[in-house]
Amino acid sequence: MNRLQTFVATAAFAFALPIFAQTKWDLPTAYPANNFHTENIQQFAADVDKATAGKLKITVHPNASLFKAPEIKRAVQGGQVQAGEILLVNFENEDPLYGVDGIPFLATSYPAAFKLYKASRKTIDAHFAKQGMKMLYTVPWPPQGIYSNRTLNSAADLKGLKWRAYSPATSKIAELVGAQPVTVQAAEVSQALATGVIDSMMTSGATGYDSKSYEHIKNFYDTQAWLPKNAVIVNQKAFDALDKQTQAAILKAAADAETRGWKLSEEKNGWYLAQLKDKGMSVFAPSEQLTADLRKVGNYMLAEWLRKAGDDGHKVIDAYRAM
Repeated sequence: MNRLQTFVATAAFAFALPIFAQTKWDLPTAYPANNFHTENIQQFAADVDKATAGKLKITVHPNASLFKAPEIKRAVQGGQVQAGEILLVNFENEDPLYGVDGIPFLATSYPAAFKLYKASRKTIDAHFAKQGMKMLYTVPWPPQGIYSNRTLNSAADLKGLKWRAYSPATSKIAELVGAQPVTVQAAEVSQALATGVIDSMMTSGATGYDSKSYEHIKNFYDTQAWLPKNAVIVNQKAFDALDKQTQAAILKAAADAETRGWKLSEEKNGWYLAQLKDKGMSVFAPSEQLTADLRKVGNYMLAEWLRKAGDDGHKVIDAYRAM
């Protein structure tokens, strides 16, 4: 084969290849690969891959393997990664609006949590935009309850407990009830329980199951205090660099992930509680006194949150209550 024939053959082969440049994104998350949030994100990434015919590949990094939970938002904002999953309430100290779904007893059911989401979405979107990011979708955790070996009849029984704090709100609750807040992220809960760093926490059945809390704690009080949301966010410049068809594919996959995730969270809530029982944990409805005490805490925290959140916060709560 002479040079001309070789050139023609090579050119013909090149033209037969896909004529697009593949884009690769990294998406860190702080939760285990088998957690329903992570499984939902994996499906989101697969849907994007399929819809773009492989033009955009999203690699999911679970269990804080790439960045720890508190680091993910900054990594997305600074362009170290293109996307990431965060727990919104983790960043309330940075911006009070991120903590609206962590106010105890403001929204205590899936329908109420979704109303609060609708009432706050536009405002939260605007706050992310100011930081160069875009929120693709959210999915709630199951309702939050209290894990403790101590019998809890009232808030007074929480005094002195070594209380896992994963957000400003959970730290504040500890302060108000006389517990000792200890900052522990989801990936570190199991070790913290095993070593006695914490002996109680207020979190979902999902986190309790993932962390094998039943090996160390025997009581779960199903207070259903709030339903905090995880959000999948993207660096705005990375999103804008994509062609319009790829952007549309991401938004469609995100909308599907949100619908699927909210449904999955509600379905899995009962399953998680059943698993805790099967592992030997006692699941209790909270006493009237404990509920009343915690609602007082919630009312105090709502008033404090409104003071910090200003006009935007008042508008969100007014819109939520009007629904």
